Amino acid sequence: MSNGMTVIVQPMPWLRSAAFTLSFPAGICQESADRAGIASMTCEMVQRGAGSYSSRDLVAAQDNLGLDRNSGVLTNVVSYGAAMPAESFDQALGVYADILRRPHLPADQLDDARMMMMQELRAIEDEPSHRVMRRIRQMRYGDRLGRGPQGTMKSLQTISQDDVREFFQTFYQANGAVLTVAGNVQPKQIIATAEAEFGDWKSGDKAVQYEAESCPGYDSIEMETSQTHIAFGFPCIPYGHERYFKMRAGIGILSDGMSSRLFDRVREQRGLCYTVSASCHSLPNAATVFGYAGTTPERAQETLDVTLHEVKHLVDDLQQSELDRWKVRIESALVMEQESSASRASSLASDFFQLGRPLETKALSELIEAITLKDVQEYWTENPPQDFHVVTLGPQPLTVNL
Repeated sequence: MSNGMTVIVQPMPWLRSAAFTLSFPAGICQESADRAGIASMTCEMVQRGAGSYSSRDLVAAQDNLGLDRNSGVLTNVVSYGAAMPAESFDQALGVYADILRRPHLPADQLDDARMMMMQELRAIEDEPSHRVMRRIRQMRYGDRLGRGPQGTMKSLQTISQDDVREFFQTFYQANGAVLTVAGNVQPKQIIATAEAEFGDWKSGDKAVQYEAESCPGYDSIEMETSQTHIAFGFPCIPYGHERYFKMRAGIGILSDGMSSRLFDRVREQRGLCYTVSASCHSLPNAATVFGYAGTTPERAQETLDVTLHEVKHLVDDLQQSELDRWKVRIESALVMEQESSASRASSLASDFFQLGRPLETKALSELIEAITLKDVQEYWTENPPQDFHVVTLGPQPLTVNL
């Protein structure tokens, strides 16, 4: 569209539903440190009445259209989405045009929104696994890119109504926004509706992209607890890199499913922990393999040692059956995505922000199928895990050989 907003539509005529995701660069990284949490606060406040709807009327209008709705703030973007019966789509998009362009931002509800976010932050502080994962992100990406959406108690207390309104006016705009739609829809009609609802949405400056500020090493959070929580991470290539899926296959062999190496060799064969996993995480300017294990203090050191050994020695005994099993899991997920308009709309949005274009399901399937065991071996031999970050939370620190 002329204002800088992109519209991507994928018809899925075999479905009775339709779904959309509307994302734009108003994420956590646009916050100042002393106003951490304002992106999430704004995301909450815009949904408390908009256009001709009061806060209560807005909820009723969404329910009357049968919307299964969601919203959330990530590092780089804020996203709003909904799935619905296909016939509700045009009205639903009109409701969200009010939310994102004409919110009331009621001052008398700011403290309610603040209290809700403080409760979320307290819940995280009470959950050790969340604490170690939040800390490992901070170590890997730095304060700005590694910050969580809830902010801090101090920063939440300082956010004012004027701060929320300024953040909204600055970052809620069309330039860089993408509307992805999937389901039983007609592309021409969707584009016409999007143009009618968002064609004159203001267009501001392009959002600033920030670099990661990595700090490899070990951090111990000592706490008297009956469990020890272990988080680790190391840099990898981002989604969109030509060798990404060859790298991703290795992580899949390590951690996708109950037959994966970490689950089998660390949890099942040795009984060292109750959970262990690893996954890939991508930002525009950085990417990481993050992992987590939960265990007892008595078994924590061995859990850490064995887990990192499996990661570092992935290529020692790769088997074709492991790669084949991973491919089946991915193909199964792609099949399931074709049954969900919401899942497909979300994938289209993710592809656009990571790749600059949508990746067709067939093209992705062909990429996965073409990967050979030699591809995986060569990638991980040439790019062994290194520059580790490790965080533990438990009664005593562990010995970490990085």
